[in-house]
Amino acid sequence: MNTPLYKRVLLKLSGEALAGKKGFGLDTETINKIAQQIKSVTEEGVQVAIVVGGGNFWRGRSGEGMDRTTADYMGMMATVINGLALQDALENTDIVTRVQTAIEMRQIAEPYIRRRAVRHLEKNRVVIFAAGTGNPYFSTDTTAALRAAEIEADIILLAKKVDAVYDKDPHVNNDAIKFEELTYLDVLKLELKVMDSTATSLCMDNKIPIKVFSLDEPENILKVIYGEKIGTYIHSDT
Repeated sequence: MNTPLYKRVLLKLSGEALAGKKGFGLDTETINKIAQQIKSVTEEGVQVAIVVGGGNFWRGRSGEGMDRTTADYMGMMATVINGLALQDALENTDIVTRVQTAIEMRQIAEPYIRRRAVRHLEKNRVVIFAAGTGNPYFSTDTTAALRAAEIEADIILLAKKVDAVYDKDPHVNNDAIKFEELTYLDVLKLELKVMDSTATSLCMDNKIPIKVFSLDEPENILKVIYGEKIGTYIHSDT
């Protein structure tokens, strides 16, 4: 029987991934499918932490003419909505789950405490990190890189709407080139839209590899866990 390559992973889910084909808000069928994929990974003994985005409801940069700090805090609230929805879906599959928020809201979630998060993971609970870093001007990509470093995750699983990293948008350009492997410096030099530069640099400094893949195919997370060559693998040049 194959052994998973990773003991602890951080899964970054965009808000758009939770919206499914609706494109906005939450799609229950899509969320339930994601929950089933996550359950299959935990059943293999892999510890799973999740960072959720909020773009299916609000993005900080959407607030044209609005104070940037206010707009960013609104985006953080959107990630909490997504985190609670994902928690509900996971617990419906009998997976014990905790939501931790970077902004305290004790009535609905735990405050983010690194040691507590690690302890939950050690008890095979899924931990969902919401409300970003709790600070404006930082994306949920940066949150994913930061939390991965803090909990000492083996890899960041970056679930996108495309199946890999391309040199340009494959939905628009038929001649887009797919990358199977890249270094962090490649991502920065080529200005590839994988994660923002702050997040990429943080991963590079802490030598946290990144796997970019699509959630559209069933069991893709499991395939990554077992080392199947799908998507794009990003790592240090050493």
